[in-house]
Amino acid sequence: MLDLDSNSNGSLFSERNIELLRSSLTSASKDSAFRKVINNTMVRDHQHGPIIDINRVSVKSYRRNGGFAGRNGSKSVFGQLSSKMSLFRSESLFLPHRIWKVKFIGESVDDCGGGYSESIAEMCEELQDGSLPLLIPTPDSRDEVEGVQKSFLLNPFAQSQIHNDMFRFLGILIGIAIRTGSPLALNLAEPVWKQLSGASLTIEDIMEVDRGFLSRLNYVRELDLSNDEIELPFTVLSSNNTEIGLLEKYNNISNENRNEYLKLVLQYRLHEFDQQVAAVREGMAKVVPVPLLAFYSGIELETMVCGSPHIPVDSLKAITSYKNIDASEPLVTWFWEVIEEFTSLERSLFLRFVWGRARLPRTAADFRGRDFVFQILEKFSPPNMYLPESYTCFFMLKMPRYTSKAILREKLKYAIHFCKSIDSDEYARVDLNAEHLNV
Repeated sequence: MLDLDSNSNGSLFSERNIELLRSSLTSASKDSAFRKVINNTMVRDHQHGPIIDINRVSVKSYRRNGGFAGRNGSKSVFGQLSSKMSLFRSESLFLPHRIWKVKFIGESVDDCGGGYSESIAEMCEELQDGSLPLLIPTPDSRDEVEGVQKSFLLNPFAQSQIHNDMFRFLGILIGIAIRTGSPLALNLAEPVWKQLSGASLTIEDIMEVDRGFLSRLNYVRELDLSNDEIELPFTVLSSNNTEIGLLEKYNNISNENRNEYLKLVLQYRLHEFDQQVAAVREGMAKVVPVPLLAFYSGIELETMVCGSPHIPVDSLKAITSYKNIDASEPLVTWFWEVIEEFTSLERSLFLRFVWGRARLPRTAADFRGRDFVFQILEKFSPPNMYLPESYTCFFMLKMPRYTSKAILREKLKYAIHFCKSIDSDEYARVDLNAEHLNV
């Protein structure tokens, strides 16, 4: 039963009471209340926020030999945008879409929405490809534990002022995804989402990302340390495999200090990310009502922010309109069959190609009435010599009238793998022999 007596446990909004509410409220009721707050604070009298200059060419030069994109990743797209946080005021952060307008330096991009989406997709990639120091693989991901999908934790050693600013900007991105319904392709581990919702970690959360943690604790707990030949340092391995001293007065673990050691190890790992989580939540609070997120589980928050990494073809079909072709024609059938045959990664690349995003919005309402437009280009002749075009600002695919499913698959695969960087929101038509497009 929900404890309404604030004196019995400190506060109506104690973690125990919030946990009871979180589990008792339906998803629909939580979403309805949350969306009401979001809609009541939405700013609708601007088409877009501030215009931001981004130099993508320099990112490639900085990363030519690997490592960060500039000092602390400051030259990455993420780093460039986070350095301009002061430009993002509530009138832009509360917009329903296009929180900023992108001007890619040295590129002829006219951002009508495609450039904005592309900048977010690139930042998600940078966060997870080593361009920035903000995220680290989980211990199980790093050790390539069998059956574990790669996911990331906040880097507990990213503690400088520039790191804190970047974490705050990451929080702003997460808040934007919640407010606008435009998902982020972020593979953060479940315990990260749990902390971002306001909940505390448990030992089970640590084991979720580090399967060897409990066995290491049990080894120390059961070991006979009276043997002078056994020397175990009074240290703990952090999530990025760095050895951390716990108390200066102890060099090694002994029978006498063993319990203190086990307590300190658990305390360290449960609070390892507190500084980084606080900075991210500070950024989120600039965009969404963070206290209300306490009523969501970590998994629910992840779904709000990221949608599903799996792109259901039926959902895409349901919002598709056709130009210069009937939905029953063979070319349309071939197209959907090819999309069905694509892997999850290829579907994500396809969505990036036609919309500048890697994932579909979480709900139909988040499409904001926008259709995916499938248009046939009759003027390209012979059709099999040309690649499809995309217009990311308009969620549009323009396709020549290919003569077979095999040709369609070949051209579309080439386009999604090699033509995913936008320029003028329009891909140049390419007249290539089929022998050059084997993929």
